[in-house]
Amino acid sequence: MKKILTFAAVLTALAAIMIFASGCSGSDDELYVYNWGEYISDGSEGSLDVISEFEDYYYELTGRTITVHYTTYPSNEDMYAKISAGTSSYDVIFPSDYMIERMISEGLLQSINIEEVCESYGVECNYQYIDDMYRGLFFDEDGEYSIPYTYGMVGIIYNTTMVDEADVEELLSDEDSTGWELLWNEKYSGKILQFNNSRDGFATAQYMLGIDVNSTLESDWRTALDKLLEQKPLVQSYVMDEIFNKMESGEAAIGVYYAGDYFTMLENNENLAFYYPSPTNVFVDCMCIPAESENPEIAALFINYMLSEEIAVANAEAIYYASPNSLVYTNEDYIEYMGEEAMEVLYPEGYNFSEELNAYAYRNLDSETLEVVSSLWEELKISGGMSFSVYVVFGVIAVVIIAAIAAVVVRKKKRERNY
Repeated sequence: MKKILTFAAVLTALAAIMIFASGCSGSDDELYVYNWGEYISDGSEGSLDVISEFEDYYYELTGRTITVHYTTYPSNEDMYAKISAGTSSYDVIFPSDYMIERMISEGLLQSINIEEVCESYGVECNYQYIDDMYRGLFFDEDGEYSIPYTYGMVGIIYNTTMVDEADVEELLSDEDSTGWELLWNEKYSGKILQFNNSRDGFATAQYMLGIDVNSTLESDWRTALDKLLEQKPLVQSYVMDEIFNKMESGEAAIGVYYAGDYFTMLENNENLAFYYPSPTNVFVDCMCIPAESENPEIAALFINYMLSEEIAVANAEAIYYASPNSLVYTNEDYIEYMGEEAMEVLYPEGYNFSEELNAYAYRNLDSETLEVVSSLWEELKISGGMSFSVYVVFGVIAVVIIAAIAAVVVRKKKRERNY
């Protein structure tokens, strides 16, 4: 008994030491950042690790240590579900325009007092470098809840060794074509990737059919659903970040995704090409502070840091999205690094962003329409029975069961013969 007590005392002492050591080595402050996947310069392939740099910057500025907890999400809807559930407390998030509009209306975001915070810390306020064209947009007219991070458009990515160039040229030269039709071309059945989120997925059909992507008529959404159901037998997979591996490896021939990500894929597969359908979605992603943030002041400081020239350029070079920050798109090193093709695709000459955004961006839908969209999307995903892979799994299970039954029968017969 004495040995047991002694051993327990040792364990207790060790636990106390570990707790003490943990407390001593812990950070003074913490920040929780929730961003899209592959949407920041993370130190890979020689890029700048902006999260680590911020931790150093914060220490130099305040004399306090900080740990940034950085996690990612695949879509606006996934992010919204987590924030609205109130089960996790994040300090900085990166939602898109229509989602910002929704979150503001539901009280899920708080004001960003970036100028006050910068003055408090004695640092330059970098918000001044955001071009006026990207301020006061429909989803946050007073610029109270959001600060632009990137913007862009949705386009078609295809593998030139798997897709007949004549098919693409025919679409782009036909005045009656929108360019979206390539996603419905039966020639490429089983090689097409579609969005795995409702707004982007429905939009591919809505833009092609001339339906308002912000319609509140259930009949319009059902028409789009019918078109997606027509496409479904041709779709290899519904994807978000999975598109990178599938297009880079040549597993798929055609995909629909955000323009900036095309250049990331192109680095790993030189056979890829890209074009914009017309019309197509125009979007802007912003940095926001959730209402439940426990560190709004540090969050605002982080956002200002993300707008500084070195960091903003590093992010723009790493993720290949267009930047609304004049420190980025006028930076000569950035322009040279991106190259002529990327600059032409990301910053089209004569392109009026605010006009296109107002015409083709997603808007926040009323709750009734959102329920319809969610229900129809689920209908799409479960329609048409099981995928081939599921049949394979069930087939394997059936074989195993049959084999097991056969083995039992054989053993039974052996026992009978023994009798």
